[in-house]
Amino acid sequence: MENLSEQLYGIVTVYGPKLIGAIITLVIGMWIISILRKALSRNFEKRNVDPSLRGFLNSMIGIGLKLMLWIAVIGMMGVQMTSFIAILGAVGLAVGMALSGTLQNFAGGVMILLFKPFKIGDFVDAQGHAGIVSEIQIFNTILKTPDNKTIIIPNGGLSTGSMTNFSTEMKRRVDFTFGIAYGDDVDKAKEVLMKLIKADARIINDPAEPFIAVSELADSSVNLVVRVWAEAANYWGIYFDLHENVYKTFAKEGLNIPFPQMDVHLQK
Repeated sequence: MENLSEQLYGIVTVYGPKLIGAIITLVIGMWIISILRKALSRNFEKRNVDPSLRGFLNSMIGIGLKLMLWIAVIGMMGVQMTSFIAILGAVGLAVGMALSGTLQNFAGGVMILLFKPFKIGDFVDAQGHAGIVSEIQIFNTILKTPDNKTIIIPNGGLSTGSMTNFSTEMKRRVDFTFGIAYGDDVDKAKEVLMKLIKADARIINDPAEPFIAVSELADSSVNLVVRVWAEAANYWGIYFDLHENVYKTFAKEGLNIPFPQMDVHLQK
């Protein structure tokens, strides 16, 4: 018992101050980290940083600071950190190789949140899918299609591949191609199209006036190209309405919309 008490006394004498110092360091360090994270949150809010990126950066910084604090605390208690850090590095390398695809998506999510090629609510076409961005996660981006399907796209390919964002600009050009039969009056067709364009208040003259011209002498029709500008929100309304109005009006004006046909001549 005397030997045991002496050993315990020696352990307490040697490691007691180290343990107390480590606990005090841990408590004070956690308190400082909490203050720093709150200060970062306020700074991100003042700079209008994206909420998704704000929470992600705050969490990552907090995890990094806590990891550094725990390493310092363990070192204060007399544990040799060289071998410990080497083991952590080896484990990290193995995990990184096993999760290479996941880490690529993680890096892609960080790039998207930092550079913001699109935001929630934008209509985008990427990786063979088109839809409205409903959520930007750290590993995936969620799209909602016009027919209410959910598409999950990994951020790795999304951040490195090509993408079309239809919501970046407030105005878009609406392009049409209308065909009339050979022998129909082209000038009359242009007049009818211009009347239909002017009758639609959603069509605007900025940045360019409506444009109508003969674009092609096709096999079965004379094709006229029509280009008008509109607010992005009115794009599809104008697109569908003008097609319907042209079909109804051309028939009333004696203009024929031809369909593909072929004349066959028989020789005896």
